[in-house]
Amino acid sequence: MSAAAGLLGTPAIVRAQSAAWPTRGSVRLVAQFPPGGLVDTIARLMAPSLSQALGQTVLVENRAGAGGVIGTDYVAKAPADGYTLLVSHASVHVFSTATLPSLPFDPVGDFTHMGLLVEAPNVLLVKADSPYRTLQQYVTAAKSRPVRYGSSGIGSAPHLLGAMLTGEADAPNLDHVPYRGSAPALQDLMAGQIESMIDPVTTNVAMLKDGTLRCLGISTAQRLPALPDIPTFAELGYPRLTSAQWLGLSGPKNLPQPIVDRLSALIPQILARPELAVRFEDLQTKPPAQPVMGTAFTDRIKAEISEWTAVARRYNITAA
Repeated sequence: MSAAAGLLGTPAIVRAQSAAWPTRGSVRLVAQFPPGGLVDTIARLMAPSLSQALGQTVLVENRAGAGGVIGTDYVAKAPADGYTLLVSHASVHVFSTATLPSLPFDPVGDFTHMGLLVEAPNVLLVKADSPYRTLQQYVTAAKSRPVRYGSSGIGSAPHLLGAMLTGEADAPNLDHVPYRGSAPALQDLMAGQIESMIDPVTTNVAMLKDGTLRCLGISTAQRLPALPDIPTFAELGYPRLTSAQWLGLSGPKNLPQPIVDRLSALIPQILARPELAVRFEDLQTKPPAQPVMGTAFTDRIKAEISEWTAVARRYNITAA
């Protein structure tokens, strides 16, 4: 075969290999946070359905550390062959980008972003016996005396949301207390070491429903049907506090188009499965009303990086 013929044949070989994907082993779905958290939970919900749809085992692999940066970087540098995928998270792709001086990857250019999976709104939580029964009581207190709120860390989405509330409510004594994750923050909240915390609703639904926790506000545009007594920040006078932490499906940059097309077609189908819809309802962490795929997903990431970088600069927040 001539060199020219060999060159002409290469794309055909690549297409054939991509079309046959996955055939040579398990697909790894990387969760960049520890077991038991939001990312791990969604990854383990998605994996069996992906396995069934692809006809190949999909294994969840936890690669935690550095606020999700380690696992995300691992996928950014993995071969673009479809066998290493990422449950991408706004915590890393948006909020770390907005607050860290540098990252070992480009959150847009080093990835193939295929589609948004679910969105998790944030909530402002207090204990059931807290003296603060409304957001107005809470911010009024923080105008004159220290009121502490915990978060999952400096530069996290809850931290930035709290900074926005501090500024917009003109409550200078609303003090941020960072933790190494939501679990220790919740532990201190229940022990009375802090007065409140801001956290995704996902892991707090049960305690809200049984009355252990009270929610003073939620970052959705409308109230959640499953938690109708929780007011939105928007209806309480803070419309800019409307945001959600999304999770998506991404891979390394230059993922072959046949693989991208196959996964992009599968995402809406899998998210619509009745058994997953029930679990998403339980967690109050749901797919978007309209699919956000491909370029639209990438554009959303770019827009949120710009938006939250501006917020971080306005309130002088850096995770370094």
